[in-house]
Amino acid sequence: MATLNLNDRRRDVAREICRIYGVTLSVEALHAFASILVPTKVLRGVKLVAEGEVCNSMYYLDRGMVLQTYKKNHATVTEHISHEGDMVVCIESYFLREPSRIVASTIEPSVIFAIPRDAMEAIARHSFELCQLIFKFYERALIISQRKADVLRFETAKERYVRTMRENPEIIRRAPLHNVASFLQMTPETLSRVRAQVTEEGIK
Repeated sequence: MATLNLNDRRRDVAREICRIYGVTLSVEALHAFASILVPTKVLRGVKLVAEGEVCNSMYYLDRGMVLQTYKKNHATVTEHISHEGDMVVCIESYFLREPSRIVASTIEPSVIFAIPRDAMEAIARHSFELCQLIFKFYERALIISQRKADVLRFETAKERYVRTMRENPEIIRRAPLHNVASFLQMTPETLSRVRAQVTEEGIK
């Protein structure tokens, strides 16, 4: 991993994160938040979190794409696919501080800003604004998890594909097809059939 010029990007990225999460920080709180960001440029295939490691940071994706996967019955299952503007966290490991069963790895050259948990909690002890930002991080992670569970529980394979195509087109365009199929909990054959059907029907 190669460290980027800290002074060039951290403050801008801190502002962008706050914009995405709908939080307005004072100059002092923004400076404190920017100061703990750890910018890193990584190649394709780098593990941000390996199986058996504790996830001690959240990772903001400034550029690139990250897969979160796990092993089940000797197969690799894609749990989540993240890209620019997303936050990556192995949430169970992060909250419980236990070894992760989820692997988070880049599938494109990426620029990532780590938000160390201990550093974030330390600066938040002195700032209600930063407590709000942490709350927004956790709130969104929980909402994403619940929405995915509901989609898998209630929607057909075609509905899941169309929803992803509309709400997260970068996943469809950039992620490997076998990972997209696994993420949507369908076989590659089913994904191919669904894609053909959607194309034939002109669904956009």
